[in-house]
Parts: sequence; C-alpha cells; structure tokens
Amino acid sequence: MNGSTLYKTAADHAEGLPGAQLEHPFGDDWEVFKVRGKVFMLMTEVPGRPVVILKADPGEALDLREHNSHITPGYHMNKKHWITLEGGDGVDKELVGELVTESYRLVVSRLPKAERPVDPHTYGSTTRAAR
Repeated sequence: MNGSTLYKTAADHAEGLPGAQLEHPFGDDWEVFKVRGKVFMLMTEVPGRPVVILKADPGEALDLREHNSHITPGYHMNKKHWITLEGGDGVDKELVGELVTESYRLVVSRLPKAERPVDPHTYGSTTRAAR
C-alpha cells in the first residue's frame, strides 16, 4: 500500500467510527481524528512520507514493531503507547482498519461511561486485540 492509499484508507475508516471528528488543531499539515475531544489518530507527512499515528496497547505495539518494518514508535508521541504506520509491503486495508479501530477503542475505553459512543469491549470485535 502506498502513502496516499494509506491516508485514504485510514481516514475513510476513522470517519465511519461513531462520534469520530476530524480537526486541524496543528494546521493544515496535520489531520487529527478525535472521539469526544480525545485524539485517537493523527496523519501527517514526515519528510515527504505520509504517516498515520495511532494509539496502541504497549504489548501489542511492541509486537507490531518487531514484526513489521513499516510500524515504528509514535512520531512526536509517547513511544510506549503510540505507533507510526507507513505505507509499504505487509500494510493492507485490513491491517489499517484493525489498527484504527483498536486505537479508537483504547481511547473510548478511557472515557467516562456516560460519554462513550460505543462499548469499547465489544465494538469492532473482529480486531486483532479481540481475537
């Protein structure tokens, strides 16, 4: 998957998540997706390379980085809790969708129950972490 396809796939998936909103708090070069005011995905270019930055469970993030050269620690984010995804071999629509949904679920799970647009324990139950 190339960088522009990565962007479109990630953005299309994020836009379909309940309560997700796109904002540009850091200028036009950054697309920031939030749920109830909390960031779950950022998209920008890192020296000419489109990247998607997502929240991830620390153990899952480590495993993803070890097994995919296109997944690195979160760019300008907490390296333990965030990952950066680039386009390349092994990065397909299914993986992008799973990682976006998992990032969203992790953020939703930290919201007060009354503010959650979905139950984070059951929403997107086909994701990698729920298997």
